[in-house]
Amino acid sequence: MRVPSLTLAAAGMALLAPAMLPGADLRVHEEPVAWSEGTVRAADLLARTRTCVQVSRGRYRSDEGMPANIPVCGTRDAVFWKADLDIDCDGRPTARCNRRTDPLFSGATAFPQSDGRPLSAESLPYIVVPAPSRIWNHRDHGVGGGSVAAVVYRDRVRYAVVGDVGPRRVIGEASYATARGLGIVADPRDGGTAKDVTYIVFRDARIKPIEDRAATVATGERLARMFLTGK
Repeated sequence: MRVPSLTLAAAGMALLAPAMLPGADLRVHEEPVAWSEGTVRAADLLARTRTCVQVSRGRYRSDEGMPANIPVCGTRDAVFWKADLDIDCDGRPTARCNRRTDPLFSGATAFPQSDGRPLSAESLPYIVVPAPSRIWNHRDHGVGGGSVAAVVYRDRVRYAVVGDVGPRRVIGEASYATARGLGIVADPRDGGTAKDVTYIVFRDARIKPIEDRAATVATGERLARMFLTGK
């Protein structure tokens, strides 16, 4: 479940949204296309994250109303958590991410791309971190906009950047492009998956410009190997 923004800007955008014709479904349905990036195996990353040394003061919920049972864990090189994956379609409006396809759509992302425009959730793999709180402050652990992440689901690895900030008490959200690349249904209304997604964010490693996919994959692969060896 995604939590709607309570900002006046978002409320104004909702009021200005064009009306849909009765019975019309303007969503673009698309089967996910899954593949792994690089040569680091998902099984090895999952084995490395099997043991949790908790670095968060408290625990997060997967959705509002769910138990708070998800810790943020840490090593010298990274922080990680295991949660669900809710679809973030926020950012620049596209055919698959807009006010008609996503009732909670926001035209902004916490971290813009290099030209100042919001990120594109449809084309850029990014993940969402919770807003700083007493539970955990990502900034204290070398994590911020553009930080490199490895997202693992089943036997697939997808490299992404930290691109948006979400609610303070909920964790487990990633962009349309991240979900689709992992083979997860990416529809913002009823897509995502309820469990078994591992998010590994590497400390003090940021991509500039944030939208540089080649740099993200190359850096992610290098840091994932270092994470596995502990070097």
